[in-house]
Amino acid sequence: MLGHITDPSAPGGLARRELPDPEPSGDEVVVDVRAYAVNRGELSLLERRPDGWQPGQDVAGVLADGSGTRVVALAEGGGWSERVAVAASRVAPLPDGVSFAAAAALPVAGLTALRTLRVGGSLLGRRALVTGATGGVGGFAVQLAVAGGAHVTAHVSGPHRTEAAEALGPQRVVTAALGEDDGPFDVVVDGVGGPLLADAIRHLAPGGSAVAYGVSGGEPTSLHFYDFAGGPLGRLVGFFIYATEEREPFGPDLATLAGMVADGRLQVPRPVERHWADTNAAVDALRRHEATGKVVLTVDGG
Repeated sequence: MLGHITDPSAPGGLARRELPDPEPSGDEVVVDVRAYAVNRGELSLLERRPDGWQPGQDVAGVLADGSGTRVVALAEGGGWSERVAVAASRVAPLPDGVSFAAAAALPVAGLTALRTLRVGGSLLGRRALVTGATGGVGGFAVQLAVAGGAHVTAHVSGPHRTEAAEALGPQRVVTAALGEDDGPFDVVVDGVGGPLLADAIRHLAPGGSAVAYGVSGGEPTSLHFYDFAGGPLGRLVGFFIYATEEREPFGPDLATLAGMVADGRLQVPRPVERHWADTNAAVDALRRHEATGKVVLTVDGG
C-alpha cells in the first residue's frame, strides 16, 4: 500500500512510499482510508518524530473486512495512508448522509470540543465563552454549547472572522478584550492562551471552569491570585484529549458527533479539500498559514 512517512531527504521532510500493509492486533480493525485530515498540531510532530514515522490521526473510510461498513476513526498514527489499523474502541459507524471528507475533520477537533465542554458540566441555561471560535475545535465547541442550551459568547481575533462566527449560532460575538457586558461565564473553552485566557478567568462566574486545551496565540498566560476574585471557587483546567480516553473510550463520542452531523445539529466548517497526492503542498499551506482550520485529503475512491 502507499502511505506517508517522515524522511529528511524529501521535500518538507515528508514522503509517500510503498509501505507494508497494517497487521492489526486482536483489539484493532483495519480501515480502508477514504479521507484524512491534517491537524495543525501534527506539524510539529513531523519535525520531532524519528525518520520513518507514519503520521495521521483523523481518518474516515470503510472497514477492510468486506462488510462495506463506513466508519470514522481516531488512529494512533499511520492515517495518511491507503489503510490503517485502529483500535476498535476508537472507531464509530458513519451515517450514509455524512461524507468521508466531513467525517475526517471530526475526530481530534470534535472530541476535544465535546469533552472540554463536558468538564464544565451541564450547559442548559448557563453562560459559555469559546475563544478561537472559528478554529477547528472552537467552531465545534460553539455549536455544541448552543445545542446544549447555553448562552454562548464566541471570541474571534478580528472583525474579518465575525461573519463566520455568527454562522455558528452564538448569542454574541466579540473581537476585543472582554468588557463589563461579557459574562460572568460558567464555562470557558480556550485554545488561545496568553492575555485572553487571563481576561477570561477574570470573567468567570462563582464556581466556573476555564478549560485550556491549547495555546495558539503563542503567548504565556500571566495570572494573579486576585484574577479569580470575581469568581470564587473558579478553576483552571489543563485539558489533554488522550488523557480522557481510559475513562471514556472515543468510539461512543465519535458516534454522537457523526450522528449530529447527519441530522443537521452540527455543521462541519468546510475544510480545505485536496487529493492526497497533494499532502505535501497541503502541509506547507498550513505551515505558512495560507489555510485555516482543517485540511482534508481525499484518497482514491473517497
